[in-house]
Amino acid sequence: MRLVLISIVILLLAACGVQKPFISDSAPSVHPVNLELTPDAIPRVEPKSRGGNSPSYEVFGQTYHVLPSSEGFVQRGIASWYGTKFHGNKTANGETYNMYAMTAAHKTLPIPSYVEVLNLNNGKKIVVRVNDRGPFHDGRIIDLSYAAATKLGTLKNGTSHVEIRVINPRTQTITPLESPPNQLLAQTNIIDKKISVPAINSNNKGFLFIQVGAFESLDNATKLKRELTNALKSPVTVTPSASLYNPLYLVRVGPYIRLTKADAVRLQLQELGFNNIVYATE
Repeated sequence: MRLVLISIVILLLAACGVQKPFISDSAPSVHPVNLELTPDAIPRVEPKSRGGNSPSYEVFGQTYHVLPSSEGFVQRGIASWYGTKFHGNKTANGETYNMYAMTAAHKTLPIPSYVEVLNLNNGKKIVVRVNDRGPFHDGRIIDLSYAAATKLGTLKNGTSHVEIRVINPRTQTITPLESPPNQLLAQTNIIDKKISVPAINSNNKGFLFIQVGAFESLDNATKLKRELTNALKSPVTVTPSASLYNPLYLVRVGPYIRLTKADAVRLQLQELGFNNIVYATE
């Protein structure tokens, strides 16, 4: 009976679009190379989402009140992360959770909000876009995507002591780095000796791509390729992933040598409604 009740609660939470607490989660079986290089979310002015912004909601008997405004919001506490268990599921505002995008879940901030997260243990900073609700665990203030947790250095211990500050897109912008991808990889290699530094050559090794989607169906990947080819003045490719157990067809735009050019196309993709996009290298 207890298992039945737990299952019912989980199903109800899924129907409400609220992140599901107390369910075992995990990292992907293969950690993507250079995930630490995923660019921060770019703050931009957005209206509040239709979903996920009710004045209040209840989870496990506790009522949470969504803030009417995020202006000046600062908070300290523990950050955790969520990964494969929720990858591909709907977030609180109806988007699809992508653990490789720079997103996060918060209990009370308006959705979407852009937040700077400072790891008080190592001094690292990231910028994420809040599009989900959670974490519903005592003492935890924010749930980071797998990519965001990787970049912040949270994966090692599972949690980090952090300070979060809301960014107002109208008054503050994030200046992207302007370096060739192989230089960025070299900087990361200083931190993690296991990461190899690919050289830029005619086979696209080391170039930067914008990954827009990953599909089990080649037909669906090809359909998105045609759509992007018609909308963008950039080459679009469909590449099979290297996984032997769960191969996917990756739809990528590029290649690019500089982040500034890639960021311009990334913003164009966001204007077209593609929000869960990440950078990748071959």
